[in-house]
Amino acid sequence: MPVRPALTAAAGAVLFLMAAAVPPASAAPSETVTVDPVGRVAEDGTVTLSGTYRCTGGSGPVFVSSSVSGRSSSLRHGIGGTSAVCDGVEHSWQNTGKPTSETLEPGAAHVEATLMELSLLGGLPLPRFHAAEQRDITLTKG
Repeated sequence: MPVRPALTAAAGAVLFLMAAAVPPASAAPSETVTVDPVGRVAEDGTVTLSGTYRCTGGSGPVFVSSSVSGRSSSLRHGIGGTSAVCDGVEHSWQNTGKPTSETLEPGAAHVEATLMELSLLGGLPLPRFHAAEQRDITLTKG
């Protein structure tokens, strides 16, 4: 069997297993992630986003990821990731990253933050979502 079709088939099987094995989870009321109303964009284009999170019972590694899109673009940029501790206590998170394809300007922006755990299921690390939030924010210079 040629390598490319085999890889395509394997990727399709993994996606099927992920969809079948991990139903969309709704976060428990005690699990939250928030996004602060103001983010920063430095002179060199580096973006800093922040907020808070709370989760319980993480058995695998847990992360707060974030993405941002500018006011004039529907292109979303991943902005870092932070390790999270799921102990039921509210914690702060801060992610920093520099978009590679465009420079974000100070002003209106849209942010999505996700609190996600990698859980092993049948030997595969699959995502388990604890909480997510989307919010319009303001990026300021700094």
